[in-house]
Amino acid sequence: MTKILIINGHPNKESFNQALAIAYEDGAIKSGAAVSMIHIRELQFNPNLQFGYTKRMELEPDLLDSLEKIKAADHLVWIHPVWWGGMPAIMKGFIDRLFLPGLTYQYRENSMWWDKLLSGKTARIITTLDQPGWYYRLMYGRPSVNQLKKSTLEFCGIKPVKVTYVGIIKTATPEQRQKWINQIFNLGLQQR
Repeated sequence: MTKILIINGHPNKESFNQALAIAYEDGAIKSGAAVSMIHIRELQFNPNLQFGYTKRMELEPDLLDSLEKIKAADHLVWIHPVWWGGMPAIMKGFIDRLFLPGLTYQYRENSMWWDKLLSGKTARIITTLDQPGWYYRLMYGRPSVNQLKKSTLEFCGIKPVKVTYVGIIKTATPEQRQKWINQIFNLGLQQR
């Protein structure tokens, strides 16, 4: 049985990202996967890596629980909106606090290379936009995707990482939103 972890990075419970997270969950459960979910907005933690990497901050219980869920999962599904080209601050803080040396990767002594401690996992990024996905890629170079996919997930060994763009959200009709919900449900059904 595939273990899937859905990580919802939107700070608003009433967002369309919430509907997408539930759609993916429903599809994955229907396919027979074991599904767990993290709503970053519900976690109690300091999102500020206040000492940088010079001094380790103690991980709060919600972060420890999240780390265990990430380690236990076979497939991670990250859902977030694109704001100012990036992800919401709370999601960035979650990554800053949790994706640390010794937890998700480990630099080798006297080397520029590192060990990828999350190898063997796959991921899907589902990101909502107020512009077409092709425009975000061509005009801006998709900075949020590059940061999450290449500089975080692949850096820690997660491959492949597939991306689904959902948008234009701000002008979407109820029919278009339902079409996207069906699309994300089908991704969950296929466990991709």
